[in-house]
Formats: sequence, structure tokens, C-alpha cells
Amino acid sequence: MLNALTIDVEDYFQVSAFERCVKRNEWAAYPLRVEDNTRRILDMLDEFGVTATFFVLGWIAERTPQLIKEIQARRHEIACHGYGHQRVTQQTRQEFRDDIRKSKAVLEDLLGTAVIGYRAPSYSIARNSFWAFDELVEAGYLYDSSVFPIRHDFYGIPDWPRYACNVFRKTDGDWDPETESPEIGGAEIVAAPRIFEIPITTLNICGKNIPIAGGGYFRFFPYVFTKWGLQRINSKENKSFVFYLHPWELDPEQPRMRGAGVKSTFRHYLNLHKTAQRFHHLLADFRFTSLKQMYFDDCSMRS
Repeated sequence: MLNALTIDVEDYFQVSAFERCVKRNEWAAYPLRVEDNTRRILDMLDEFGVTATFFVLGWIAERTPQLIKEIQARRHEIACHGYGHQRVTQQTRQEFRDDIRKSKAVLEDLLGTAVIGYRAPSYSIARNSFWAFDELVEAGYLYDSSVFPIRHDFYGIPDWPRYACNVFRKTDGDWDPETESPEIGGAEIVAAPRIFEIPITTLNICGKNIPIAGGGYFRFFPYVFTKWGLQRINSKENKSFVFYLHPWELDPEQPRMRGAGVKSTFRHYLNLHKTAQRFHHLLADFRFTSLKQMYFDDCSMRS
């Protein structure tokens, strides 16, 4: 079973948890650690012969062009993580449009190839911002991986389908995931536009979605639980999972930020010293590919 491995390329001071204590106009004052941390991940992927998708911030790409070219040269997919790591729910529609187009242009000019995938900062496409799908389609993206089917203070659509599907615009202008019914919510689905949504994977236990596939949850749960849950998804549900990680999560020596609050500080720094070893185990225990490959495999099956 091939699963999707995704790396969100952002630095330690750019995370949503630090929005209150780090302003975007101050980012240039912080030392970049993303290059060394990303290359550490690249070396680990080489060791296991793994191909992944790297969701890159446009801000990072402009300052580390050689790193982005190196990711491409090592045969990984480059996708877009926006430009300034601002949550969709904190932007106007025009601001979001400008952000996703600017970042796409930065990456494509640098790489000389089309960028087809997008992931919102902090998985922040929510029900009140489904207009983001319109903007993604109009900007030329073919797939999105921004929906997290859980309830969280920063993100989440708890009742969203747990696995990849097409999302269609309905005649009333709303968007809904593909179903067997020709109608959803009383509004007819039109053939276009649509986008392929690949949500972050959850484990369903007793009807409740448990975040199992990356980030802070990977650092919070013992690896034996993570492995059990992901194996269950592969073997019992016969589904692929989508795993995500950030380069700063392999960096326990990163500067400590102050003023973020107890909860955000706990989430960010929890078990950073264990991430590299756990990630090594993950690469040994499962098989991975890129989201781009998952998208084209789905297109092939449907044709």
C-alpha cells in the first residue's frame, strides 16, 4: 500500500502558534533554520528511496532558491503552501487570491514547471471559506490538501469525508464532496468546476476522528500507537493515508519563542527530540509516494 508523504516547508517562527508574538514584517530578523532541517529530511528520504510532496511557502522559496531546486533535483514534488503563511480564515477573498497566485508564480518561475497542488497554512479551509476552492481552480491548481476532518481551534471540518474525493461546485455556488447522489443538500451538482481534495488522514475510533498522521500528533502519541493506527488504515480499511511533517519538528535546538501562551508553546515544543527517530521508523515501516502521484493514479482509475 502506497501512502502519501508531505512536508510543509516553513520555518519555526512562521507557525500559526506564534502569530501573537512574531509579526510577518519581523520575519527577516530571525535566523533561517529551514535549509539545514529540510536537507536532513531529504537525506532520510534518500536513505529509504522515498518520494514526497514538499508544500513550500513562497516567502521561503524567494530566500532559499537553491534549496527548492535541490528538492526538485532529488525528484520530489513541489507544491504550494501559500506565500506568507496566513490562514485562509484570516484573509479576504482578494487577499487569498493574491497570495495563492503570487506564491504559485514564485515557485513556477524558479522551477520551470507547473505547480498543481496547494495546502492552506494550518489546514484552514473551513465551511465559511469554501470560496477558496473557486480561487484555487481559477488559479490553475488541480488538487488541494487543506481539509482536516477534525475539530480544532485553528482548523477542521469534522464531518468531511476522511479520504480523497472530487469536490464540486453546486448550482447554488456552494461546494460539496463527491457522493453517489446527483444532488447534495437540494442543489444540483454541475460538471465544473471541481478540484480533487486530499484531506489529512484521521483514524476513526467509535465514530470519532482521531488525528493520527503527522505534526504535533506524531510527537504526542507514542510511535507504537501511530504505527498501529496507520497500519489499521492500510489493512482494515484498505486505504492510503496522508502523512505530514514540518522541517522544524526535527530541530530541538531551535530558538525558544516567548509570549505564545501555554497551549501553543506546549504544542510546538513537545517531544521535538524524538521526531527524527520516529520519522526514521515511519519510513522503514511504510511505503510512500507523492500527492501528485496519488492524484494522477485517481485520474487514471476514473478514466
